[in-house]
Amino acid sequence: MALKIALKPQERMIVGGAVLRNAGGGTCQFIVENKVPVLRQRDIMGEAEATSLVRRLYFTIQLIYIDQQTPQPHITAYWRLARELLTAAPDHAAEVERIGGEILAGRYYQALKIAGRLVKTERKEG
Repeated sequence: MALKIALKPQERMIVGGAVLRNAGGGTCQFIVENKVPVLRQRDIMGEAEATSLVRRLYFTIQLIYIDQQTPQPHITAYWRLARELLTAAPDHAAEVERIGGEILAGRYYQALKIAGRLVKTERKEG
């Protein structure tokens, strides 16, 4: 099934590891016809933004999702960060368990969505 995406002027997205930006003055539409990792600008976190354990966890899952050819180093980093997060904030155990299950099943985008909700919760609390 094809995915239709509209980008606003100057908006970026990642498609299959490539960063695309709408350089035009109007909305630009893309159709992604095969299965590749796709992240819209609102879901992309830069490394400099990964300033907390929750954010570093999200960023690491983002790397797993984008780099599906060689995810293992990022998956290893995820498990290390998950242990750190559980030590620092055991109340996140249910979410970390769900994320881990999605990663083990190869459903990286689903794991990223769960981690995104953790980031939003952290913003509200902080």
